[in-house]
Amino acid sequence: MSKVKYKFNTKSLTYEKVEVTFKQRFYKFLSYLATGSVFAAITIFVAFTYFDSPKEKIQKREIENLRIQYELLDKRMGQVSSILQEMQERDDNIYRAVFEAEPIPDNVRKAGFGGVDRYRELMNYENSDLIIETTKQLDRITKQLYIQSKSFDEIVNMAKNKEKLLTCIPAIQPISNKNLKHPPAGFGWRTDPIYKTGEFHPGIDFTANTGTEIYATGDGIVEIADDVMQGYGNHVVINHGFGYKTLYGHMSKIKAHVGQKVKRGELIGLVGSTGRSTGPHVHYEVIRNNEKVNPINYFFNDLTPVEYQQLIEQASRASQSFD
Repeated sequence: MSKVKYKFNTKSLTYEKVEVTFKQRFYKFLSYLATGSVFAAITIFVAFTYFDSPKEKIQKREIENLRIQYELLDKRMGQVSSILQEMQERDDNIYRAVFEAEPIPDNVRKAGFGGVDRYRELMNYENSDLIIETTKQLDRITKQLYIQSKSFDEIVNMAKNKEKLLTCIPAIQPISNKNLKHPPAGFGWRTDPIYKTGEFHPGIDFTANTGTEIYATGDGIVEIADDVMQGYGNHVVINHGFGYKTLYGHMSKIKAHVGQKVKRGELIGLVGSTGRSTGPHVHYEVIRNNEKVNPINYFFNDLTPVEYQQLIEQASRASQSFD
């Protein structure tokens, strides 16, 4: 039951009953409601701004755990990348070197991905940088693993052909050591025997008596057997496959014909002095991937270590070539 209120009338010196109208009650109610609403709004604002709800706390914990997992994943992928890099180095410097294959260029192994918007769907998140970087690293590793896998497939094929490769690569001298008359004139800059000027000598000259036997230095197919290139006189070119060819010049007589399959050590001609030559010898070249290389590196099959070292020393001395 509501209390009856009175007020003291100073004029009549009596207490009079206070009558509260509906309008006054309504305004009073509105004032209470407004004050409560303002207080409630402030309380809600402070609560939502500075305090997390239980659901938000759970979500934040999940986000933090997710961020930690991404960081751990990023570290693990870094470790995988390091292991992959070691595999790539062994592939280039050991496996491919064993089979004399060219290493895979860095611009192939580490080629980027096209498209500036490749990771657009991962942007505008709180941890976008972490997510994008982790995804990029995973993409890089995936591509490098694919290239490495293809490289290993190639090495497996080369290993299957290793026996054939070893029989085809030039590995002996074209003339036996016992038949040589003088130390060989080596690969590199030498004195021209006719013009007495410095000239690059793209092979090795082995001097021997006219008619001394000349042997194929590896298995292959005779590609040229004629005297069309006048400077070389009667000469033979053997295609050994695997990017290798050998040339034998200045023969007195050719003992092979075009298209003939020859084995290492098989007779292909006789020493002479045809073409541009100043004395009986065979001019011998090794051509790898269309580039003339030093034949001194391809005499490892029929020489002892001591003989090989002596040959290197003799061939490296500045001297006059015979052609």
